[in-house]
Amino acid sequence: MRLIAAPAPGDHEPRPLEAVEAEALDAYSRVVTGVAERLSPAVANLRVARETPGGRVLDGAGSGVVFTSDGFLLTSAHVVAGARFGEAAFPDGEELRFEIVGADPLADLALLRLGDPPPAAAELGAAERLRVGQLVVAIGNPYGFGSSVTAGVVSALGRSLPTRAGRIVDNVIQTDAALNPGNSGGALADGEARVVGINTAVAGVGLGLAVPINDATKRILVALMRDGRVRRAYLGIGGGTRPLPPRLAARVGRQRGVEIVDVVSGSPAARAGLRPEDLILSVAGTPIERVDDLQRLMVEELIGRPVVLEVVRNGELRTLDLVPAELVVS
Repeated sequence: MRLIAAPAPGDHEPRPLEAVEAEALDAYSRVVTGVAERLSPAVANLRVARETPGGRVLDGAGSGVVFTSDGFLLTSAHVVAGARFGEAAFPDGEELRFEIVGADPLADLALLRLGDPPPAAAELGAAERLRVGQLVVAIGNPYGFGSSVTAGVVSALGRSLPTRAGRIVDNVIQTDAALNPGNSGGALADGEARVVGINTAVAGVGLGLAVPINDATKRILVALMRDGRVRRAYLGIGGGTRPLPPRLAARVGRQRGVEIVDVVSGSPAARAGLRPEDLILSVAGTPIERVDDLQRLMVEELIGRPVVLEVVRNGELRTLDLVPAELVVS
């Protein structure tokens, strides 16, 4: 049986379905090849200098994306962990030395700077504009011989990614574009070749994850450029999300809070009198329903600033004054 497609506006004869499918595939291919041609020159293979018993050696690590014409690169923090400098190899064969400007293990992002002008630079996009089902292209440079290009769609948005530093990265992009070994630190791009994510993990077959390029990421980049690190506030508690009893939920107007399960001795939380089993409902007037709500609040501006915590203790609402300290990441 030969299938035919409905006629296009202005056509008099229906077209064979094979022709319609061929046109769609051609359009898809043009987008992917266009992104690859524009973006691949800005994606480098990274080899970092590591100390070994036999001396310092350059070790293959992953990929990086140049995003400024004066040679700043973005990559995953775990790609360059424990190193201070290395070499970036580009698809055109050029090899340039780089230094590590700073890293934020809690977001799994690192900022590098080339010693010489790069062959090309990518444009950063906005992950906030992505939609589930949208075409994305993953580009890495795992071996330095040329780019690795795969394509797929945005499978999900708003995923969470536990980093090696023990923090949760929010709003991670999930894609079915294949992420090959060595692609960590490479680019996830939209159909206009704008970088919307930094590929960071392969969670399973057909399940790749990328740290989004959004306003929070750009604030991290500014902090790394300025200080070489990202300052975050610290309370000194361990906890988890807990549903509120119905009567209490109706009273406070929300369904969940963060229950404290551990308080670090000598921490700001300990000095403020917080205890295990206390239930945090708000910090500085901002409602807290999940652990990641609390994490998002721990920004530089809160360090050393007195804040009021609303907590439930033994079924009673209380307020406690607390002064967050600066988080020290070893």
